[in-house]
Amino acid sequence: MGNLISTFLPADLFDRTSNCVGEQAKYVWGLEKNLRVLETELHKLTRARDDLKTKVEVEEQRPRTRRTNQVAGWLEDVQNLETEFTELERVRAQEMDRLCLGGLCSKNFVSSYNYGTQVVELTDRVINLKKDGEKIEVVVEKAPDGAAIELPVDHTVVGQELLLDQVWRCITDQENNRGIIGLYGMGGVGKTTLLKQVNNNFRHQQHIFDVVIWTAASTLQDDIGKRIGFSEDRNWKEKSLQDKAVDIASILSGKKFVLLLDDIWERIDLTQLGVPLQNLNDGSKIVLTTRSAGVCDQMDAKKLEVSSLADDEAWKLFQEMIERSTLDSHTSIPELAETLARECGGLPLALKTVDRAMKSQRKVGYWKRAIHKMTTSASKFSGMKEEVFSRLKFSYDSLSTDELRSCLLYCCLYPEDYEIPKRELIDYWISEGFVYDFDDGCDFIDDLLQACLLEEEGDDHVKMHDMIREMSLWIACTVDKEEQNLLVRAGVELTEAPKVEEWEGAKRVSLMLNEIESLSEIPTCPRLVTLLLDGNLIGQITDGFFQSMSSLRVLSLSENFYLSTLPSGISSLVSLHHLDLSSTDITGLPQELKALEKLRYLNLDYTEYLSIIPHQLISGFSKLEVLRLFACGRGGVTEEEEGNVLCDDAEPLMKELLGLKHLNVLSWSFRSSLAVQKFLKYPKLVSITQSVLVYACESPPFNVLHLAYMENLQELDLESCNLEEMKIDCTEEVKKLFRNGFRSLNTVVLRSCRGKDLTWLVFVQNLKQLYIKFCTEMEEIISVDKLRDISDIIGSEHNFFAQLEYLYIRWGINLKSVYSNPLPFPKLKKIQVRGCRQLKKLPLNSSSAKERRVVIEGAKEWWEELQWEDQATQNAFSSGVVLWEDPYY
Repeated sequence: MGNLISTFLPADLFDRTSNCVGEQAKYVWGLEKNLRVLETELHKLTRARDDLKTKVEVEEQRPRTRRTNQVAGWLEDVQNLETEFTELERVRAQEMDRLCLGGLCSKNFVSSYNYGTQVVELTDRVINLKKDGEKIEVVVEKAPDGAAIELPVDHTVVGQELLLDQVWRCITDQENNRGIIGLYGMGGVGKTTLLKQVNNNFRHQQHIFDVVIWTAASTLQDDIGKRIGFSEDRNWKEKSLQDKAVDIASILSGKKFVLLLDDIWERIDLTQLGVPLQNLNDGSKIVLTTRSAGVCDQMDAKKLEVSSLADDEAWKLFQEMIERSTLDSHTSIPELAETLARECGGLPLALKTVDRAMKSQRKVGYWKRAIHKMTTSASKFSGMKEEVFSRLKFSYDSLSTDELRSCLLYCCLYPEDYEIPKRELIDYWISEGFVYDFDDGCDFIDDLLQACLLEEEGDDHVKMHDMIREMSLWIACTVDKEEQNLLVRAGVELTEAPKVEEWEGAKRVSLMLNEIESLSEIPTCPRLVTLLLDGNLIGQITDGFFQSMSSLRVLSLSENFYLSTLPSGISSLVSLHHLDLSSTDITGLPQELKALEKLRYLNLDYTEYLSIIPHQLISGFSKLEVLRLFACGRGGVTEEEEGNVLCDDAEPLMKELLGLKHLNVLSWSFRSSLAVQKFLKYPKLVSITQSVLVYACESPPFNVLHLAYMENLQELDLESCNLEEMKIDCTEEVKKLFRNGFRSLNTVVLRSCRGKDLTWLVFVQNLKQLYIKFCTEMEEIISVDKLRDISDIIGSEHNFFAQLEYLYIRWGINLKSVYSNPLPFPKLKKIQVRGCRQLKKLPLNSSSAKERRVVIEGAKEWWEELQWEDQATQNAFSSGVVLWEDPYY
């Protein structure tokens, strides 16, 4: 037999294998048996593995435990052996065929011999590994302190539990490819507390990280070095930053780490400090807190906002802080305490300060006095300046320029919780000289939003948090009084203006949204730059009121509906840049306004009774940049009077405006189609007009498409107009309208207009807000028949409501359809319907809003009669419904 084998085996193989007959019998002829033995032993091993794994997983449920390195290594070895067995199984059939068909062939024999050797060797390793597993006695060990160090936390994260869970998932989810997580929000909102809770989670929950490092930005490199063992090296502190970075990288590059960075103010180059960012690809994480959303962007972090607490959450947290015996000491105290907690604006830092001051107070009078202090001026409350405002002031101090700081302080002239119109605010800033133009102002608002010093309210408004406002007032009236010095009594129900003594030295005064009826005293305030008197009941201003305000740049008398005349003394305001007379009852502009040669902004919107604007008055404002005449004079003169440029068609005024070289913003009103045609003859005026009101155009019918090429038109109001039916016969005109028509228009309002549809809206491609009121003839908003005539040109797939956010329809008694087919509404936020009984179906299906929560408001009866595309559609929109009882629905 040996001679026969030697005939077929290569000589070199025969020489290398002494006693080859025994070897080949073991590896080749015993192959099938050996495979069965391997399978049996591997099954034993995997059963042992499963038993050990179950035991380990049970033990790992205990806090601060992890599997030993011995267990982890053994389980990994089992996995590797299973992989090797799988590979052997993959070629098993092929090797068995070779053995049966040509085992004595030289080539086949070598292959079978090698394969058989692998089978026997793997069997031995499986048996030995099983024996090693039987020797394992300790399966888990205490997690080393190096994973994370417990940090003290003053209170639990009330109101932020969901956010804590979200952060924890972002860290522990290894499928999440965002290695950096940014927690941003205003000062005192609880970002550090939240980050400490995240850190402490690593002490009490199972995780896979080797080391968790907490550090503040100011000592980042030294904190990291200390946590990974370099603090004991006396020479390490003396090393250069670059050498320290090399040392840190050499350690962290071999670990799965979590780096918690608290209170980051600007972008940090972590690589220069030694943090191996490439480890983020393997599951390491960085979590940072900052007051600036912009820092998150600069660090390429996943942004998570830490918001102030809701009233109920603030009260819950305050209850946890305050002593129970204090709340139980008098039946009135819990209610007073809840009111006081609410005045803290959902700011945990403020709640903590109030708790420190009130925890041992058991007298009702003391609690009432505390509420009075907080509601009138929080800076008067004990500890508020030191504990809260001084902390918040860091954000103010960190703003990049003095102009930006001044812009922030300007916002506190508005009442508490007031939604501040962005455009109005920027107009004030321009007039004050803080910003150059509207775009510059938008950039400043973005900077303040990024710094979490303002909050966004929709697209067009911002809001100032109560505590940020109080901090700003404290800075302006105390810290920086010499430079700023504000007198602010906004929205506090004053019936009389403050005494003139209080005006002295003031640089900015805000008495807006009160009930002041007259200004009868004469204050002396030569430093005064801004005076906001809007939203009062002022009907009379004494003639000398303005005589000592020669520095005044901004004056707002808006929404004083009883104000019909201006005092002649207004001519004293020789420095005035900004004059707002909108929504007043003034009947004429006095000649004394000619003295306001520096005027840049004049707002006459909604001065409905204004009938006289003297000839050459407006053109005398040579520096004028903004003129608003929306709904101006609509109840005034209809025929030209001597020396008056505000007549029926207002063409004399149009001609005057052509001479104003700096005019770049205009709003206008038309009461006839003829007036529109005259206006369109002046391209300069057309190009700068942002808002237009067309009213009382009954005959001939008004063709809205005449306004289509006003390139900067943003708002269009049509009131009591007979709208001409849309008829477009020319293909080129459709293309032109679709390409260039209504380019900037985003808001359309119709009141009491005649016409059966508004199909021309398909050309308003940036429409965001649509308001339709008392249009009783209207049957549909978009006509399918009319749209069919132009759909081949504009494309049948065109979504004409792609940008729509708000749809309000009231008293459309004949309205049956918005559009007959379902449409996508990717930006829709709210639909409100009232008095539209025949509107039985909305153009919605289950995918119209693409998971956006849309609010639908209407009468309960109307909602119950609505017809839906299917049940899925009704379910999709039911969660946001707001209903009311209305017999006239």
